[in-house]
Amino acid sequence: MKTCFLHLTLCLLIVILFSNFLSFSVIAAEQYFTPGIEELYLLDRLPMLKESVKVASISSYDRTGGNDDGFSGKYSFVRKEKEGLVLADLQGPGVIYRIWTPTPTDDEMEFYFDGENAPRIRVKFCEMFLGKHPAFERPLVGYGAGGFYSYVPLPYEKSCKVLIRAEKIQFYQINYAVYPDGMGIKSFSPDPNAEMRRHWEKAKALFGLAGKDIRSYVVPEGGKIEVITTKVDLEAGKSAVLFDVDRPGRIVGMRIQPADALIGKKRDIVLRAYWDGDEKPAIHCPAGDFFGYAWGKPAMKSLMAGTADGVNYCYFPMPFDRSGRIELFAEKELERKITVEAEVLFSPIGRREKEGKFYALWRRENPTIKGKPFTFIETEGRGHLVGVTQQSQGFESGNTYFFEGDDQTTIDGELAIHGTGSEDFYNGGWYDVPGRWETRRSFVLSGCLGYKKHLGRTGAYRIFWGDAYAYRKSLLQTIEHAPTNNELINDYCGVTYLYSQERPTCSFDLPAASDRAVLDPDRIVFAVWWNVPIHSLSLRNATFTKEGEQFDGKDVRYLSMRAKDNDIFGPHSISFTCELPAAGMYKVTLDIVKGPQQGKVQLFMDEAPVGPEVDMYSAERQTARDEFVGALALEQGPNNLMFKLVGKNEKSGGLGLDLTNIVCEKVK
Repeated sequence: MKTCFLHLTLCLLIVILFSNFLSFSVIAAEQYFTPGIEELYLLDRLPMLKESVKVASISSYDRTGGNDDGFSGKYSFVRKEKEGLVLADLQGPGVIYRIWTPTPTDDEMEFYFDGENAPRIRVKFCEMFLGKHPAFERPLVGYGAGGFYSYVPLPYEKSCKVLIRAEKIQFYQINYAVYPDGMGIKSFSPDPNAEMRRHWEKAKALFGLAGKDIRSYVVPEGGKIEVITTKVDLEAGKSAVLFDVDRPGRIVGMRIQPADALIGKKRDIVLRAYWDGDEKPAIHCPAGDFFGYAWGKPAMKSLMAGTADGVNYCYFPMPFDRSGRIELFAEKELERKITVEAEVLFSPIGRREKEGKFYALWRRENPTIKGKPFTFIETEGRGHLVGVTQQSQGFESGNTYFFEGDDQTTIDGELAIHGTGSEDFYNGGWYDVPGRWETRRSFVLSGCLGYKKHLGRTGAYRIFWGDAYAYRKSLLQTIEHAPTNNELINDYCGVTYLYSQERPTCSFDLPAASDRAVLDPDRIVFAVWWNVPIHSLSLRNATFTKEGEQFDGKDVRYLSMRAKDNDIFGPHSISFTCELPAAGMYKVTLDIVKGPQQGKVQLFMDEAPVGPEVDMYSAERQTARDEFVGALALEQGPNNLMFKLVGKNEKSGGLGLDLTNIVCEKVK
């Protein structure tokens, strides 16, 4: 009996020692983890609550509340010195996590650490983002969609001064975090040792895997992965369970296919996740939007979530204490049959000390509130924001001026981050400019979900890692919907991804299905004076230019066509590709400039006229709006509308067409 008791005591002692060893290992790992380069590839640490005492940004935003966020350079520095402009002067210990600009120059930028008189880094501002400097290697730096960005962590033990040897710069943002003493932060070294080089190579490798399976970066070291697969049929008014376990663990990946199953403008399939028996969902989003869909179609391909090769994926780690469940719910209005296959990657490592739980919520303001910015999230508690997506729809076709609005982040009651424009928040720049923010573009941590000027529509996403917005008491994340004073009324919606120590205090409720649907404009303006695609034009005896004039004190721009005689195949013509959001019967009208040198224009389809001749002759130059040229049954997507110069008024001295807009208005 005594032997059995001793044996039992020994077993218990071994268990206690082993448990203490594991706890010590976790504590030791926490103790020796240093903020910086490791945060760019140790994705299993994303749920860890941040130890930073301050998260903030320095930017060129207009301090008066106006829209001069870098145009004049008035606010593009914190002070002037003899050598140039000081962009940031930070006290440590801390880390610079992100540097962004849409206006890099050839001027030299210098980084001074810990009060040193000589910079440890000297680089031309533009070359910082091109991978031409050993401290700023691709793909940790890059450019696209009009913006230039660096995610190279620049730690500083005591201080960091960023200076540019220039008389003027324009737009910039520098995101940083300040940490308490004792975190082991050492200032950036231009000559990294072998261990630091290993960290760099791991981060660079991960940055090249957007759209790929990155489970090995998400599971904690030594953790095993169980693959749980399901195939379900979605039925109207019912939920289908994709994952359900009653033991501690974490989800390290989720894949749902086919992606086409979630396509649709109704947003009538909802993704829900529940942790630890909570009756309220931790994830509560239209399923497509959770994976970065925009206006009902796949649009995002980031490292952490998106769509690739017909599969929706998410690699945000989702730890829980006792249980986890994920389901898809089909609204009762669902009219189609849908079958999906899901693969959930589960690791039986429960939520660790200092880890938050993962949450995702969807919000819509339709319309937005005049005088108040759109709110992604407002919550109390402790946690950190790790991502947002945004879909913005203006109520005026042909205009996206609302995207001049700035992002603003209030952390623990203080405004900590103030951006310089909506696309800037998403590492882009210069929306509606050819070659910049004008098409769907996906990068590792940010991108443009699409830009459609004629629909008054654009959207974007951004993922946060080292630059996560950590808060200890409260968080308010907003973005303006106008250049100033939030004076434009629009339709905004967005998804917010975050980790929180306790359940966020904001509402996760979704509006009714009918109030979630994408709303397409019925009246669509194609501004041909700007960048509407031209499908074809006259092959000879015609010239095309873009011009502008003032009428009644207002600037009017137009595409000007000047022709003589005939084209090879008959009357001169020009055909525009007009993309429509829905099929239907459309009334087509033109906004034009009439004058003494103008001809007669007519709309053609399949070489047959489908509307009246419009005589553009006028003795004096004047504008004319909504000139009816025909009604057509048009398809969803691209439609080629051909206009021919079929003759001229006997008083006209030329064969011209000065065209400002094509307007397609849906009539049924």
